[in-house]
Amino acid sequence: MLGAATVGVAALGLPSAAAMPSPPGPAPSGPAGPTRHRPTGQPPSRELRALLREIDPHRIEATVRKLVSFGTRHTLSAQDDPVRGVGAARDWLLAELRRYAQASGGRMTVELQSFVQQPAPRVPVATRITNVVATLRGSVTPDRIYVVSGHYDSRNSDPMNATGDAPGADDDASGVAVALELARVFATRRPAATVVFAAVAGEEQGLYGAGHMARTFRDRQADVQAMFTNDIVGSPTAEDGSRDPYTIRLFAEGVPTSETPEQADVRRSVGGENDSPSRQLARFVRDTAENDATGMRVRVVYRRDRYLRSGDHIPFLQQGYPAARFTEPAENYAHQHQDVRTVDGKQYGDLPEFCDFGFIARVARVNAAALWSLAQAPGTPRAVKIRTTALGNSTELTWERGPEPDLAGYEVVWRETTEPEWTHVIPVGNVTRHTVGMSKDNVFFGIRALNRSGLRSPVAFPAPQP
Repeated sequence: MLGAATVGVAALGLPSAAAMPSPPGPAPSGPAGPTRHRPTGQPPSRELRALLREIDPHRIEATVRKLVSFGTRHTLSAQDDPVRGVGAARDWLLAELRRYAQASGGRMTVELQSFVQQPAPRVPVATRITNVVATLRGSVTPDRIYVVSGHYDSRNSDPMNATGDAPGADDDASGVAVALELARVFATRRPAATVVFAAVAGEEQGLYGAGHMARTFRDRQADVQAMFTNDIVGSPTAEDGSRDPYTIRLFAEGVPTSETPEQADVRRSVGGENDSPSRQLARFVRDTAENDATGMRVRVVYRRDRYLRSGDHIPFLQQGYPAARFTEPAENYAHQHQDVRTVDGKQYGDLPEFCDFGFIARVARVNAAALWSLAQAPGTPRAVKIRTTALGNSTELTWERGPEPDLAGYEVVWRETTEPEWTHVIPVGNVTRHTVGMSKDNVFFGIRALNRSGLRSPVAFPAPQP
Protein backbone atom coordinates (compact mmCIF):
# COMPACT_ATOMS: atom_id res chain seq x y z
CA MET A 1 0.00 0.00 0.00
CA LEU A 2 1.31 3.44 -0.92
CA GLY A 3 0.36 6.35 1.22
CA ALA A 4 1.35 8.82 3.88
CA ALA A 5 2.96 7.42 7.00
CA THR A 6 0.58 8.10 9.87
CA VAL A 7 0.85 5.01 12.09
CA GLY A 8 3.61 5.02 14.72
CA VAL A 9 5.12 2.15 16.63
CA ALA A 10 3.18 3.02 19.75
CA ALA A 11 -0.09 2.72 17.82
CA LEU A 12 0.95 -0.79 16.80
CA GLY A 13 1.66 -1.74 20.40
CA LEU A 14 5.34 -2.35 19.67
CA PRO A 15 8.52 -1.42 21.54
CA SER A 16 9.64 2.03 20.50
CA ALA A 17 13.09 3.10 19.35
CA ALA A 18 14.27 6.57 20.37
CA ALA A 19 13.73 9.22 17.72
CA MET A 20 16.17 11.66 19.32
CA PRO A 21 18.89 9.65 21.07
CA SER A 22 21.23 10.75 23.77
CA PRO A 23 24.96 10.62 22.98
CA PRO A 24 26.42 7.09 22.90
CA GLY A 25 27.78 5.74 26.14
CA PRO A 26 30.85 3.58 26.73
CA ALA A 27 31.43 0.26 25.05
CA PRO A 28 31.14 -2.93 27.12
CA SER A 29 33.99 -3.24 29.59
CA GLY A 30 33.67 -6.84 30.73
CA PRO A 31 31.49 -9.92 30.86
CA ALA A 32 28.40 -7.95 31.84
CA GLY A 33 29.43 -4.57 31.72
CA PRO A 34 27.99 -1.34 30.57
CA THR A 35 26.59 -1.65 27.06
CA ARG A 36 26.71 1.17 24.58
CA HIS A 37 23.37 2.81 23.90
CA ARG A 38 22.24 2.76 20.28
CA PRO A 39 18.85 3.98 19.11
CA THR A 40 18.81 1.04 16.69
CA GLY A 41 19.76 -1.50 19.36
CA GLN A 42 17.62 -4.58 19.99
CA PRO A 43 17.82 -6.01 23.52
CA PRO A 44 17.78 -9.82 23.65
CA SER A 45 14.37 -11.39 24.18
CA ARG A 46 13.69 -14.06 26.78
CA GLU A 47 13.66 -16.62 23.95
CA LEU A 48 17.09 -15.51 22.73
CA ARG A 49 18.55 -15.47 26.23
CA ALA A 50 17.42 -19.06 26.72
CA LEU A 51 19.07 -20.07 23.44
CA LEU A 52 22.34 -18.40 24.39
CA ARG A 53 22.44 -20.15 27.75
CA GLU A 54 22.48 -23.53 25.97
CA ILE A 55 25.80 -22.83 24.23
CA ASP A 56 28.27 -25.07 26.02
CA PRO A 57 32.05 -24.40 26.14
CA HIS A 58 32.66 -28.06 27.06
CA ARG A 59 31.00 -29.25 23.85
CA ILE A 60 33.02 -26.67 21.92
CA GLU A 61 36.22 -27.97 23.51
CA ALA A 62 35.27 -31.55 22.63
CA THR A 63 34.74 -30.54 18.99
CA VAL A 64 38.09 -28.77 18.75
CA ARG A 65 39.98 -31.65 20.33
CA LYS A 66 38.22 -34.21 18.13
CA LEU A 67 39.18 -32.34 14.98
CA VAL A 68 42.77 -32.01 16.18
CA SER A 69 42.85 -35.78 16.80
CA PHE A 70 42.77 -36.46 13.04
CA GLY A 71 46.43 -35.37 12.88
CA THR A 72 46.06 -33.32 9.73
CA ARG A 73 43.02 -32.09 7.87
CA HIS A 74 44.95 -30.77 4.90
CA THR A 75 42.77 -30.61 1.78
CA LEU A 76 45.25 -32.87 -0.07
CA SER A 77 45.49 -35.41 2.77
CA ALA A 78 43.93 -38.88 2.84
CA GLN A 79 40.21 -39.08 2.13
CA ASP A 80 39.76 -42.81 2.83
CA ASP A 81 41.71 -43.30 6.07
CA PRO A 82 39.24 -43.78 8.94
CA VAL A 83 41.39 -42.11 11.59
CA ARG A 84 43.71 -39.57 9.94
CA GLY A 85 43.24 -36.88 7.34
CA VAL A 86 40.56 -34.67 5.86
CA GLY A 87 38.32 -37.62 4.97
CA ALA A 88 38.13 -38.85 8.54
CA ALA A 89 37.28 -35.32 9.71
CA ARG A 90 34.60 -35.03 6.99
CA ASP A 91 32.95 -38.27 8.04
CA TRP A 92 32.92 -37.32 11.71
CA LEU A 93 31.40 -33.92 10.95
CA LEU A 94 28.70 -35.55 8.83
CA ALA A 95 27.79 -38.00 11.60
CA GLU A 96 27.78 -35.25 14.24
CA LEU A 97 25.49 -32.95 12.27
CA ARG A 98 23.17 -35.84 11.45
CA ARG A 99 22.97 -36.56 15.16
CA TYR A 100 21.98 -32.97 15.86
CA ALA A 101 19.41 -33.06 13.05
CA GLN A 102 17.53 -35.86 14.79
CA ALA A 103 16.22 -33.28 17.27
CA SER A 104 14.76 -31.09 14.51
CA GLY A 105 11.68 -33.13 13.63
CA GLY A 106 12.81 -33.38 10.02
CA ARG A 107 13.39 -29.64 9.59
CA MET A 108 17.20 -29.97 9.48
CA THR A 109 18.80 -31.85 6.60
CA VAL A 110 22.50 -32.67 6.29
CA GLU A 111 24.44 -33.25 3.09
CA LEU A 112 27.91 -33.60 1.66
CA GLN A 113 28.46 -30.95 -0.98
CA SER A 114 31.29 -32.36 -3.10
CA PHE A 115 33.05 -31.25 -6.26
CA VAL A 116 36.34 -31.96 -8.00
CA GLN A 117 38.76 -29.04 -8.02
CA GLN A 118 40.93 -29.17 -11.10
CA PRO A 119 44.66 -28.41 -10.80
CA ALA A 120 45.25 -24.84 -9.61
CA PRO A 121 47.65 -22.98 -7.33
CA ARG A 122 48.12 -25.12 -4.18
CA VAL A 123 46.09 -27.93 -5.81
CA PRO A 124 48.62 -29.88 -7.93
CA VAL A 125 46.23 -32.64 -9.01
CA ALA A 126 42.48 -32.91 -9.45
CA THR A 127 41.14 -33.18 -5.89
CA ARG A 128 37.71 -33.85 -4.44
CA ILE A 129 36.72 -31.15 -1.97
CA THR A 130 33.72 -31.67 0.27
CA ASN A 131 31.68 -29.26 2.36
CA VAL A 132 29.51 -30.62 5.16
CA VAL A 133 26.29 -28.62 5.21
CA ALA A 134 23.31 -28.67 7.61
CA THR A 135 20.22 -26.71 6.54
CA LEU A 136 17.50 -25.82 9.06
CA ARG A 137 14.47 -24.91 6.97
CA GLY A 138 12.58 -21.81 8.04
CA SER A 139 9.01 -22.19 9.21
CA VAL A 140 7.61 -18.94 7.77
CA THR A 141 9.85 -17.55 5.00
CA PRO A 142 12.08 -20.51 4.11
CA ASP A 143 13.42 -18.94 0.91
CA ARG A 144 15.26 -16.33 2.99
CA ILE A 145 18.65 -17.80 3.97
CA TYR A 146 21.39 -17.02 6.51
CA VAL A 147 24.72 -18.87 6.51
CA VAL A 148 27.34 -19.45 9.21
CA SER A 149 30.55 -21.37 8.53
CA GLY A 150 34.02 -22.40 9.63
CA HIS A 151 36.62 -24.27 7.57
CA TYR A 152 37.67 -27.72 8.68
CA ASP A 153 40.81 -28.07 6.58
CA SER A 154 44.17 -27.23 8.18
CA ARG A 155 47.82 -26.64 7.25
CA ASN A 156 51.27 -26.30 8.80
CA SER A 157 54.26 -24.19 7.76
CA ASP A 158 54.27 -25.62 4.23
CA PRO A 159 50.89 -25.07 2.54
CA MET A 160 51.58 -28.09 0.32
CA ASN A 161 52.51 -30.53 3.11
CA ALA A 162 49.59 -32.97 3.13
CA THR A 163 51.13 -35.61 5.42
CA GLY A 164 52.75 -33.80 8.35
CA ASP A 165 50.81 -32.94 11.49
CA ALA A 166 48.60 -29.87 11.12
CA PRO A 167 46.41 -29.74 14.25
CA GLY A 168 44.55 -26.57 13.22
CA ALA A 169 42.94 -25.97 16.62
CA ASP A 170 42.48 -22.20 16.30
CA ASP A 171 42.65 -22.14 12.49
CA ASP A 172 40.00 -23.30 12.15
CA ALA A 173 38.62 -26.00 14.40
CA SER A 174 37.48 -23.07 16.56
CA GLY A 175 35.26 -21.70 13.79
CA VAL A 176 33.89 -25.15 12.94
CA ALA A 177 33.08 -25.64 16.62
CA VAL A 178 31.06 -22.42 16.55
CA ALA A 179 29.06 -23.56 13.51
CA LEU A 180 28.45 -27.03 15.00
CA GLU A 181 27.38 -25.72 18.38
CA LEU A 182 24.92 -23.36 16.73
CA ALA A 183 23.55 -26.22 14.64
CA ARG A 184 23.01 -28.25 17.81
CA VAL A 185 21.22 -25.45 19.65
CA PHE A 186 19.16 -24.21 16.70
CA ALA A 187 18.03 -27.72 15.71
CA THR A 188 15.46 -27.83 18.52
CA ARG A 189 13.93 -24.50 17.47
CA ARG A 190 11.82 -23.12 14.63
CA PRO A 191 13.42 -20.05 13.06
CA ALA A 192 11.19 -18.17 10.66
CA ALA A 193 13.88 -18.07 7.95
CA THR A 194 16.32 -20.77 6.88
CA VAL A 195 19.70 -21.06 8.60
CA VAL A 196 22.62 -22.97 7.05
CA PHE A 197 25.49 -24.31 9.20
CA ALA A 198 28.54 -25.27 7.14
CA ALA A 199 31.97 -26.80 7.66
CA VAL A 200 33.83 -26.10 4.43
CA ALA A 201 37.11 -27.43 3.07
CA GLY A 202 39.75 -26.08 0.71
CA GLU A 203 40.09 -22.74 2.47
CA GLU A 204 43.84 -22.94 2.99
CA GLN A 205 44.37 -23.91 -0.65
CA GLY A 206 42.34 -21.01 -2.07
CA LEU A 207 38.83 -20.63 -0.56
CA TYR A 208 37.63 -23.43 -2.85
CA GLY A 209 34.92 -24.95 -0.66
CA ALA A 210 33.28 -21.63 0.17
CA GLY A 211 33.60 -20.58 -3.46
CA HIS A 212 31.68 -23.66 -4.56
CA MET A 213 28.99 -23.11 -1.93
CA ALA A 214 28.55 -19.44 -2.86
CA ARG A 215 28.31 -20.26 -6.58
CA THR A 216 25.80 -23.01 -5.82
CA PHE A 217 23.59 -20.52 -3.99
CA ARG A 218 23.93 -18.01 -6.84
CA ASP A 219 23.15 -20.63 -9.50
CA ARG A 220 19.94 -21.40 -7.60
CA GLN A 221 19.25 -17.65 -7.32
CA ALA A 222 19.03 -18.23 -3.58
CA ASP A 223 18.11 -15.30 -1.37
CA VAL A 224 21.14 -15.35 0.94
CA GLN A 225 20.71 -12.21 3.05
CA ALA A 226 23.76 -12.70 5.30
CA MET A 227 26.82 -14.92 5.62
CA PHE A 228 29.28 -15.09 8.52
CA THR A 229 32.55 -16.97 8.52
CA ASN A 230 34.25 -17.73 11.82
CA ASP A 231 37.94 -18.12 11.13
CA ILE A 232 40.56 -18.02 13.93
CA VAL A 233 38.19 -17.35 16.83
CA GLY A 234 39.95 -19.55 19.37
CA SER A 235 41.96 -17.26 21.62
CA PRO A 236 41.90 -13.72 23.05
CA THR A 237 45.66 -13.82 23.79
CA ALA A 238 48.07 -11.88 21.59
CA GLU A 239 51.72 -12.71 20.84
CA ASP A 240 52.89 -10.46 23.68
CA GLY A 241 50.66 -12.24 26.19
CA SER A 242 48.12 -9.45 26.52
CA ARG A 243 44.48 -10.58 26.63
CA ASP A 244 41.22 -9.09 25.39
CA PRO A 245 38.76 -11.85 26.34
CA TYR A 246 35.54 -9.90 25.75
CA THR A 247 36.17 -8.57 22.23
CA ILE A 248 35.68 -10.17 18.83
CA ARG A 249 36.60 -8.47 15.57
CA LEU A 250 34.11 -8.34 12.70
CA PHE A 251 35.56 -7.46 9.29
CA ALA A 252 33.06 -5.81 6.95
CA GLU A 253 33.82 -4.29 3.57
CA GLY A 254 32.69 -0.83 2.46
CA VAL A 255 32.67 -0.60 -1.34
CA PRO A 256 31.04 -3.90 -2.42
CA THR A 257 33.32 -6.44 -4.05
CA SER A 258 30.61 -7.10 -6.65
CA GLU A 259 29.93 -3.44 -7.44
CA THR A 260 29.31 -2.75 -11.14
CA PRO A 261 30.72 0.32 -12.95
CA GLU A 262 27.21 1.80 -13.03
CA GLN A 263 26.78 1.29 -9.30
CA ALA A 264 30.20 2.83 -8.70
CA ASP A 265 29.15 5.94 -10.62
CA VAL A 266 26.08 6.30 -8.39
CA ARG A 267 28.09 5.78 -5.23
CA ARG A 268 30.64 8.39 -6.20
CA SER A 269 27.87 10.90 -6.88
CA VAL A 270 25.76 10.44 -3.74
CA GLY A 271 28.03 8.69 -1.19
CA GLY A 272 27.44 5.35 0.47
CA GLU A 273 31.01 4.08 0.80
CA ASN A 274 30.16 3.24 4.40
CA ASP A 275 26.71 1.87 3.63
CA SER A 276 27.25 -1.38 1.78
CA PRO A 277 25.00 -4.33 2.71
CA SER A 278 27.94 -5.82 4.62
CA ARG A 279 28.38 -2.64 6.69
CA GLN A 280 24.64 -2.66 7.47
CA LEU A 281 25.03 -6.30 8.49
CA ALA A 282 27.91 -5.36 10.81
CA ARG A 283 25.79 -2.65 12.42
CA PHE A 284 23.01 -5.20 12.91
CA VAL A 285 25.43 -7.56 14.67
CA ARG A 286 26.38 -4.83 17.11
CA ASP A 287 22.72 -3.92 17.63
CA THR A 288 21.73 -7.48 18.50
CA ALA A 289 24.87 -9.13 19.91
CA GLU A 290 26.74 -6.54 21.93
CA ASN A 291 24.92 -6.86 25.25
CA ASP A 292 24.96 -8.53 28.66
CA ALA A 293 23.59 -11.80 27.24
CA THR A 294 26.74 -12.36 25.18
CA GLY A 295 29.15 -10.44 27.41
CA MET A 296 31.05 -9.34 24.32
CA ARG A 297 32.15 -6.23 22.50
CA VAL A 298 31.97 -6.48 18.71
CA ARG A 299 34.83 -4.47 17.25
CA VAL A 300 33.78 -3.76 13.67
CA VAL A 301 36.75 -3.26 11.36
CA TYR A 302 36.06 -1.30 8.20
CA ARG A 303 38.01 -3.65 5.93
CA ARG A 304 37.16 -6.72 3.89
CA ASP A 305 39.86 -8.69 5.73
CA ARG A 306 43.32 -8.35 7.30
CA TYR A 307 46.42 -7.43 5.33
CA LEU A 308 47.78 -10.32 3.22
CA ARG A 309 44.88 -12.57 4.31
CA SER A 310 41.51 -13.73 3.03
CA GLY A 311 38.57 -15.78 4.23
CA ASP A 312 35.49 -17.71 3.22
CA HIS A 313 33.25 -14.63 3.27
CA ILE A 314 35.01 -13.31 0.16
CA PRO A 315 33.48 -15.78 -2.33
CA PHE A 316 30.05 -14.77 -1.00
CA LEU A 317 30.93 -11.09 -1.48
CA GLN A 318 32.00 -11.90 -5.02
CA GLN A 319 28.55 -13.36 -5.66
CA GLY A 320 26.87 -10.20 -4.33
CA TYR A 321 25.84 -11.57 -0.93
CA PRO A 322 26.31 -9.57 2.30
CA ALA A 323 29.07 -11.28 4.29
CA ALA A 324 31.52 -10.61 7.11
CA ARG A 325 34.31 -12.34 9.02
CA PHE A 326 34.66 -12.95 12.75
CA THR A 327 38.28 -13.19 13.98
CA GLU A 328 39.86 -13.06 17.44
CA PRO A 329 41.01 -9.62 18.69
CA ALA A 330 44.80 -10.10 18.24
CA GLU A 331 46.33 -13.11 16.54
CA ASN A 332 49.36 -15.08 17.74
CA TYR A 333 51.20 -16.04 14.56
CA ALA A 334 53.32 -18.63 16.35
CA HIS A 335 50.11 -20.64 16.80
CA GLN A 336 48.81 -20.70 13.24
CA HIS A 337 50.29 -21.97 9.95
CA GLN A 338 53.24 -23.41 11.89
CA ASP A 339 54.87 -26.82 12.25
CA VAL A 340 54.54 -28.12 15.80
CA ARG A 341 57.96 -27.58 17.36
CA THR A 342 59.81 -25.91 20.21
CA VAL A 343 62.54 -23.35 19.46
CA ASP A 344 64.54 -21.73 22.28
CA GLY A 345 61.84 -22.73 24.71
CA LYS A 346 59.02 -21.25 22.63
CA GLN A 347 56.22 -23.55 21.53
CA TYR A 348 55.02 -23.24 17.93
CA GLY A 349 52.01 -24.87 16.37
CA ASP A 350 48.23 -24.54 16.33
CA LEU A 351 47.55 -26.66 19.41
CA PRO A 352 44.36 -26.90 21.49
CA GLU A 353 46.15 -25.85 24.69
CA PHE A 354 46.37 -22.36 23.22
CA CYS A 355 42.59 -22.12 22.78
CA ASP A 356 40.27 -20.49 25.31
CA PHE A 357 37.03 -22.47 25.11
CA GLY A 358 35.05 -20.00 27.20
CA PHE A 359 36.05 -17.30 24.72
CA ILE A 360 34.95 -19.46 21.76
CA ALA A 361 31.60 -20.00 23.51
CA ARG A 362 31.14 -16.24 23.83
CA VAL A 363 31.96 -15.84 20.12
CA ALA A 364 29.32 -18.49 19.43
CA ARG A 365 26.82 -16.47 21.46
CA VAL A 366 27.58 -13.39 19.36
CA ASN A 367 26.94 -15.42 16.21
CA ALA A 368 23.80 -16.96 17.67
CA ALA A 369 22.36 -13.63 18.77
CA ALA A 370 22.85 -12.14 15.32
CA LEU A 371 21.64 -15.20 13.39
CA TRP A 372 18.56 -15.81 15.53
CA SER A 373 17.61 -12.13 15.34
CA LEU A 374 18.09 -12.13 11.56
CA ALA A 375 16.05 -15.30 11.13
CA GLN A 376 13.18 -14.14 13.35
CA ALA A 377 12.98 -10.54 12.14
CA PRO A 378 11.65 -9.48 8.74
CA GLY A 379 14.03 -9.60 5.80
CA THR A 380 16.01 -6.54 4.73
CA PRO A 381 13.68 -4.19 2.78
CA ARG A 382 13.96 -4.34 -1.00
CA ALA A 383 13.82 -1.77 -3.79
CA VAL A 384 14.51 1.09 -1.37
CA LYS A 385 14.67 4.34 -3.32
CA ILE A 386 15.17 8.00 -2.61
CA ARG A 387 13.18 10.09 -5.05
CA THR A 388 15.22 12.64 -7.00
CA THR A 389 12.63 13.91 -9.47
CA ALA A 390 12.98 17.50 -8.28
CA LEU A 391 15.06 19.71 -6.07
CA GLY A 392 13.72 20.43 -2.60
CA ASN A 393 14.41 20.50 1.11
CA SER A 394 12.43 17.37 1.96
CA THR A 395 13.17 13.71 1.17
CA GLU A 396 10.75 11.13 -0.23
CA LEU A 397 11.62 7.45 0.33
CA THR A 398 9.87 4.43 -1.20
CA TRP A 399 10.26 0.66 -0.83
CA GLU A 400 8.51 -2.64 -1.47
CA ARG A 401 6.43 -4.30 1.20
CA GLY A 402 7.98 -7.51 2.49
CA PRO A 403 6.28 -10.93 2.34
CA GLU A 404 6.34 -11.74 6.05
CA PRO A 405 2.85 -12.42 7.48
CA ASP A 406 3.72 -10.77 10.81
CA LEU A 407 5.16 -7.63 9.24
CA ALA A 408 4.02 -4.65 11.30
CA GLY A 409 5.66 -1.65 9.68
CA TYR A 410 8.83 0.24 8.86
CA GLU A 411 11.22 2.74 10.34
CA VAL A 412 13.30 5.43 8.68
CA VAL A 413 16.76 5.80 10.18
CA TRP A 414 19.13 8.66 9.54
CA ARG A 415 22.47 10.09 10.55
CA GLU A 416 24.83 12.89 9.67
CA THR A 417 27.12 11.98 6.78
CA THR A 418 30.11 12.06 9.13
CA GLU A 419 28.58 9.60 11.64
CA PRO A 420 29.48 5.89 11.43
CA GLU A 421 26.29 4.69 13.19
CA TRP A 422 22.61 5.41 12.68
CA THR A 423 21.66 8.03 15.27
CA HIS A 424 17.93 8.66 14.76
CA VAL A 425 14.88 6.46 14.21
CA ILE A 426 11.51 7.60 12.84
CA PRO A 427 8.57 5.12 13.07
CA VAL A 428 6.50 5.49 9.88
CA GLY A 429 3.93 2.68 10.09
CA ASN A 430 2.88 -0.01 7.67
CA VAL A 431 3.39 1.96 4.47
CA THR A 432 5.73 1.85 1.50
CA ARG A 433 6.34 5.59 1.12
CA HIS A 434 7.36 8.31 3.52
CA THR A 435 8.47 11.92 3.24
CA VAL A 436 10.91 13.33 5.78
CA GLY A 437 11.13 17.09 6.25
CA MET A 438 14.90 17.07 5.88
CA SER A 439 17.15 17.59 2.88
CA LYS A 440 18.57 14.43 1.32
CA ASP A 441 21.68 16.48 0.54
CA ASN A 442 22.65 16.80 4.19
CA VAL A 443 22.18 13.38 5.82
CA PHE A 444 22.08 9.66 5.04
CA PHE A 445 18.79 7.76 5.25
CA GLY A 446 17.92 4.07 5.53
CA ILE A 447 14.85 1.86 5.91
CA ARG A 448 14.31 -1.14 8.16
CA ALA A 449 11.30 -3.38 8.72
CA LEU A 450 9.82 -4.59 12.00
CA ASN A 451 7.39 -7.31 12.97
CA ARG A 452 4.68 -7.61 15.61
CA SER A 453 7.22 -8.88 18.13
CA GLY A 454 9.24 -5.71 17.70
CA LEU A 455 12.17 -7.37 15.94
CA ARG A 456 13.86 -5.16 13.34
CA SER A 457 15.62 -6.09 10.11
CA PRO A 458 19.00 -4.83 8.96
CA VAL A 459 18.88 -1.40 7.34
CA ALA A 460 18.63 -0.99 3.58
CA PHE A 461 20.40 2.00 2.03
CA PRO A 462 18.39 3.75 -0.69
CA ALA A 463 19.42 4.17 -4.29
CA PRO A 464 18.44 7.38 -6.13
CA GLN A 465 15.36 7.14 -8.34
CA PRO A 466 14.76 9.95 -10.86
